[in-house]
Amino acid sequence: MIITRLTTGAIVASLIAVSALAHGGATGIVKERMDGMSAMKESMKILTPMMQGKVPYNEQTVRREAEKIGHHAGESLTKLFPKGSDDKPSEAKPAIWRDWDAFSELAEQLHAYSEGLALAAGNGLMMSGSALGAGMMAGSETMMGGSAMMGNSMMGSDTMMGAGMMPEGTPGLEELSEMPADGVFMMLSQACSACHTRFRSEK
Repeated sequence: MIITRLTTGAIVASLIAVSALAHGGATGIVKERMDGMSAMKESMKILTPMMQGKVPYNEQTVRREAEKIGHHAGESLTKLFPKGSDDKPSEAKPAIWRDWDAFSELAEQLHAYSEGLALAAGNGLMMSGSALGAGMMAGSETMMGGSAMMGNSMMGSDTMMGAGMMPEGTPGLEELSEMPADGVFMMLSQACSACHTRFRSEK
């Protein structure tokens, strides 16, 4: 029993040390937002192969992971970026504070699309196994891959999203709730991509 307790304690200590190393020694609010991004990254890792049809679709899992992403989006995200919090190891670009309205809008879109995905979870897939699904899979592997602010751009560049913003006339929650889950997931992914492209510094 003593050995088991010591072993468990050593494992926990090791995991904490690894987490600190992965975040480049970040502390305070910078570490808090990095932890949030890591949580969203893990949710995307779970959702992406499911949306592509590589693993069985599970409504409860989709809803759960979408809600996790939503928990870290919107105001929960923007409040973690007070002015002056861009010192290393943060990879937040100064553009966040210069273009705060644009950053806030993308954070809100991320929240809206995560809510929409949770609502659409019961609709199942439409595009699984298609070229679109393959594109989402390839992009999501880089989208949340960074250990710092957000991860690399999902779709590869800001060309798809113009200047990094979502197109006008995005659907509301009622419309999202009636869409196939993978369609909403693509919008969620694009919102992340736009934010990464515009507001995250490359290593």
